[in-house]
Amino acid sequence: MSIAEKKIKIDSLEWFYRESEPIGRSDLLPVILLHGLVSQSYSWRNILPALAQQGTHAIAPDWIGYGFSSKPEKRDFAYTPDAFITALEKFITELKLERFSLVVQGFLGSVGLQYALRHPEQVANIAILNAPISQSAKVPWKIQQMGLPLAGEMMTQDPLLVDRTLEGGARYRIDDQHLDIYRKPYLKSSSSGRALLATIRNLQLDKAMQEIETGFKEWKQPVLIQWGAIDPWLSVDMAETFAKATPDGELVKLNNVGHYPQEHYHETILQDLLPFMRRSEKS
Repeated sequence: MSIAEKKIKIDSLEWFYRESEPIGRSDLLPVILLHGLVSQSYSWRNILPALAQQGTHAIAPDWIGYGFSSKPEKRDFAYTPDAFITALEKFITELKLERFSLVVQGFLGSVGLQYALRHPEQVANIAILNAPISQSAKVPWKIQQMGLPLAGEMMTQDPLLVDRTLEGGARYRIDDQHLDIYRKPYLKSSSSGRALLATIRNLQLDKAMQEIETGFKEWKQPVLIQWGAIDPWLSVDMAETFAKATPDGELVKLNNVGHYPQEHYHETILQDLLPFMRRSEKS
């Protein structure tokens, strides 16, 4: 089952995205999968074809500033949650996706949750994999350092920051063949580092967490929380509290799994994710 790599230009920004067309049944809603820091849509490489195999149209974009999407300078793109949300709105409109399921992971995945709260009519259900979902969430020091004055400018130009961050969060080694793809944008242009720097400095995490924590107490659609229990940055306690406060929330703890569950444990994730997505059929 292949994954197509596509590009689409919206206004002055070019989105790169990976897509798997559905096989067989077509009565399931499409799924959008959103990556976190410092990742890209490549992290969903094992999830996309599995969704398509069961008849789900699956789309995973690189956020603006990440992977192989446009990396505008901060004077042209603010790199705030609102800026990402506005860009995502345009991406979804351009692809003519009226209603869909949503999968989010990591820091920046929280932007997807803010999008859902602001567009509840579009989102049928949500799967959350180790993303900040509580006011107790903090940007980990490993990522905070990349936003520091002077030091941040240097650190974000080092392609090896991808290795250190992904492997540090996942708590497992990632094969070089995969790291080569994650590193490539940072080797190709200094704009990748500048985009990361601008994002970290403009995360507005406290404000975002207040919106998410408050909003999901009233959220009526199903939410599946799949949580790597040995995440060094976001505790499983956070996931437990969130699940209890969410009206239709279900928590699945993933033992021996870190911050990037889809990187090493896609088969475990798919055991619950696939049937969860089959619940959302087109009306």
